[in-house]
Amino acid sequence: MRSPKLVLAAVCTAAFALALTGCAPGAADPENTSVIAPVTESADDLQGATVELVVGQALNIDTGDLAVDSYEGEVADPAVAEFVQGGDDGSATFNPGVRALAEGTTTVTMTNQDGGIQPLEFTVEVSAG
Repeated sequence: MRSPKLVLAAVCTAAFALALTGCAPGAADPENTSVIAPVTESADDLQGATVELVVGQALNIDTGDLAVDSYEGEVADPAVAEFVQGGDDGSATFNPGVRALAEGTTTVTMTNQDGGIQPLEFTVEVSAG
Protein backbone atom coordinates (compact mmCIF):
# COMPACT_ATOMS: atom_id res chain seq x y z
CA MET A 1 0.00 0.00 0.00
CA ARG A 2 1.29 3.43 -0.90
CA SER A 3 1.72 5.99 1.79
CA PRO A 4 -0.78 8.90 1.79
CA LYS A 5 2.16 11.35 1.77
CA LEU A 6 3.58 9.82 -1.43
CA VAL A 7 0.19 9.94 -3.17
CA LEU A 8 -0.35 13.53 -2.06
CA ALA A 9 3.11 14.51 -3.32
CA ALA A 10 2.43 12.92 -6.71
CA VAL A 11 -0.95 14.66 -7.02
CA CYS A 12 0.56 18.04 -6.08
CA THR A 13 3.40 17.60 -8.56
CA ALA A 14 0.98 16.73 -11.36
CA ALA A 15 -1.27 19.68 -10.52
CA PHE A 16 1.70 22.05 -10.46
CA ALA A 17 2.95 20.81 -13.83
CA LEU A 18 -0.53 21.18 -15.32
CA ALA A 19 -0.83 24.74 -13.95
CA LEU A 20 2.50 25.70 -15.54
CA THR A 21 1.38 24.57 -18.99
CA GLY A 22 -1.28 27.26 -18.85
CA CYS A 23 1.53 29.84 -18.71
CA ALA A 24 3.29 28.57 -21.83
CA PRO A 25 3.09 30.71 -24.99
CA GLY A 26 0.19 29.60 -27.11
CA ALA A 27 -1.32 27.44 -24.38
CA ALA A 28 -4.71 29.11 -24.59
CA ASP A 29 -4.60 29.28 -28.40
CA PRO A 30 -2.07 26.90 -29.95
CA GLU A 31 -2.67 28.43 -33.40
CA ASN A 32 -1.48 31.86 -32.20
CA THR A 33 1.95 31.28 -30.71
CA SER A 34 3.80 34.37 -31.93
CA VAL A 35 3.60 38.11 -31.57
CA ILE A 36 4.23 40.22 -34.67
CA ALA A 37 6.69 42.99 -33.86
CA PRO A 38 5.89 46.41 -35.32
CA VAL A 39 8.05 47.95 -38.04
CA THR A 40 9.45 51.36 -37.05
CA GLU A 41 10.36 53.94 -39.67
CA SER A 42 11.21 57.61 -39.47
CA ALA A 43 8.75 59.95 -41.17
CA ASP A 44 11.76 61.47 -42.95
CA ASP A 45 12.50 58.10 -44.63
CA LEU A 46 8.98 57.24 -45.77
CA GLN A 47 8.54 59.64 -48.74
CA GLY A 48 8.09 57.42 -51.81
CA ALA A 49 9.00 54.27 -49.87
CA THR A 50 7.29 50.89 -49.86
CA VAL A 51 6.74 49.29 -46.46
CA GLU A 52 6.07 45.56 -46.28
CA LEU A 53 3.80 44.36 -43.46
CA VAL A 54 1.92 41.17 -42.65
CA VAL A 55 -1.72 41.07 -41.63
CA GLY A 56 -1.96 42.21 -38.00
CA GLN A 57 1.38 44.03 -38.03
CA ALA A 58 1.76 47.76 -37.45
CA LEU A 59 3.99 50.44 -38.87
CA ASN A 60 5.19 52.72 -36.06
CA ILE A 61 6.12 56.15 -37.46
CA ASP A 62 8.79 58.15 -35.62
CA THR A 63 7.93 61.82 -36.13
CA GLY A 64 11.29 63.12 -34.91
CA ASP A 65 11.04 66.69 -33.58
CA LEU A 66 7.43 67.10 -34.70
CA ALA A 67 4.53 66.47 -32.34
CA VAL A 68 3.15 62.92 -32.61
CA ASP A 69 -0.38 64.28 -32.98
CA SER A 70 0.52 66.78 -35.73
CA TYR A 71 0.05 64.24 -38.54
CA GLU A 72 -3.23 63.18 -40.10
CA GLY A 73 -3.39 60.24 -42.46
CA GLU A 74 -5.51 58.89 -45.26
CA VAL A 75 -5.32 55.35 -46.60
CA ALA A 76 -6.43 54.85 -50.21
CA ASP A 77 -7.84 51.36 -49.54
CA PRO A 78 -9.17 51.15 -45.96
CA ALA A 79 -9.83 47.41 -46.39
CA VAL A 80 -6.05 46.81 -46.58
CA ALA A 81 -4.79 49.15 -43.84
CA GLU A 82 -5.83 51.89 -41.46
CA PHE A 83 -4.09 55.01 -40.22
CA VAL A 84 -3.72 55.28 -36.44
CA GLN A 85 -3.49 58.81 -35.08
CA GLY A 86 -0.60 59.62 -32.74
CA GLY A 87 -1.26 61.26 -29.41
CA ASP A 88 -0.50 61.68 -25.75
CA ASP A 89 -2.97 60.48 -23.11
CA GLY A 90 -1.07 62.00 -20.19
CA SER A 91 0.60 58.75 -19.16
CA ALA A 92 2.11 57.70 -22.50
CA THR A 93 2.97 59.11 -25.93
CA PHE A 94 1.93 57.17 -29.00
CA ASN A 95 3.47 57.62 -32.46
CA PRO A 96 1.17 57.68 -35.46
CA GLY A 97 1.13 54.53 -37.52
CA VAL A 98 -0.53 52.22 -39.98
CA ARG A 99 -2.15 48.90 -39.05
CA ALA A 100 -2.23 46.11 -41.67
CA LEU A 101 -5.74 44.65 -41.96
CA ALA A 102 -5.80 42.44 -45.07
CA GLU A 103 -3.65 41.32 -47.97
CA GLY A 104 -3.14 43.92 -50.68
CA THR A 105 -1.38 47.15 -51.58
CA THR A 106 -2.46 50.66 -50.73
CA THR A 107 -1.12 54.20 -50.68
CA VAL A 108 -0.90 56.23 -47.49
CA THR A 109 -0.85 60.02 -47.51
CA MET A 110 0.09 61.86 -44.34
CA THR A 111 -0.24 65.59 -43.90
CA ASN A 112 1.08 67.74 -41.10
CA GLN A 113 -0.79 70.66 -39.61
CA ASP A 114 2.53 72.52 -39.20
CA GLY A 115 2.84 74.85 -42.21
CA GLY A 116 5.38 74.31 -44.95
CA ILE A 117 5.52 70.51 -44.76
CA GLN A 118 4.65 68.69 -47.96
CA PRO A 119 2.34 65.68 -47.85
CA LEU A 120 4.15 62.43 -47.11
CA GLU A 121 3.16 59.63 -49.50
CA PHE A 122 4.22 55.98 -49.32
CA THR A 123 2.98 52.51 -50.20
CA VAL A 124 2.06 49.71 -47.84
CA GLU A 125 2.15 46.13 -49.13
CA VAL A 126 0.39 43.65 -46.84
CA SER A 127 0.91 39.91 -47.14
CA ALA A 128 -0.66 37.00 -45.25
CA GLY A 129 2.63 36.32 -43.52
